[in-house]
Amino acid sequence: MKLDLYQVDAFASRPFEGNPAAVCPLDAWLDDVILQAIAAENNLSETAFFVVDGAGYHLRWFTPKVEVDLCGHATLAAAWVIFNRLGYSADTLHFETRSGVLTVRCEGDELAMDFPAKTLAPLDMRDEVAVALGGIEIEELLMSDDIVAVVNDAALIESLAPDMQRLKTLPGRGIAVTAQGKDVDIVSRWFGPKVGVEEDPVTGSAHTSLAPYWAKRLGKPSLTARQGGIRKGELSCLVKGERVVIKGRVAPYLQGVISLPEDAC
Repeated sequence: MKLDLYQVDAFASRPFEGNPAAVCPLDAWLDDVILQAIAAENNLSETAFFVVDGAGYHLRWFTPKVEVDLCGHATLAAAWVIFNRLGYSADTLHFETRSGVLTVRCEGDELAMDFPAKTLAPLDMRDEVAVALGGIEIEELLMSDDIVAVVNDAALIESLAPDMQRLKTLPGRGIAVTAQGKDVDIVSRWFGPKVGVEEDPVTGSAHTSLAPYWAKRLGKPSLTARQGGIRKGELSCLVKGERVVIKGRVAPYLQGVISLPEDAC
């Protein structure tokens, strides 16, 4: 069996920026073991798989280790492939996912994703999290499906050196460390060793928590954001009640074919 494979950089205006994602269009779903094996072989933070589902698509995301409930950059990547490589002519896509129906709209050279916002609650683990992050001072510690550690200096974001083994012992999917930015509204980094991603350069799904938090704190619904350490990407967020619209660009990098053995199909 031959499968088309696309690798693109999401939240990037050119290759080698943002967050790389693999995208595999399918005629029908393969066994989950095969999907997970493909994601592990790709060895990117996420591989997106989709099949046609009525007037839209059924979309799933896999890290090298697990299937996840929501992934922003791989949704952006899948939408870009459908719009730009598969000839989709409408301006809005509908994805059926484990997080409900997600829409992606083409707006010029950007794609706008409409995601459910997440609610943050206080987390009483400041000492444990601070140690796992290298002994930094945490201003506020919160929890959704990720831990969110707010710090008071954007420079701390650049110098983070977390202990990945300690991070694995913490609750939740991963941990986002965030601060108010200088030339953008918010900056952050995201670490998820529990799901096989030590650091994700740009995590769209994390901004479903970060954007509502910063929108309330800064008193503005529209935010610019930058995420990443050595590798960075940029996005914008608009908080609309219980939804967050996340916008970004995509840069194509690679197109190829996966060859699966007969006994794997």
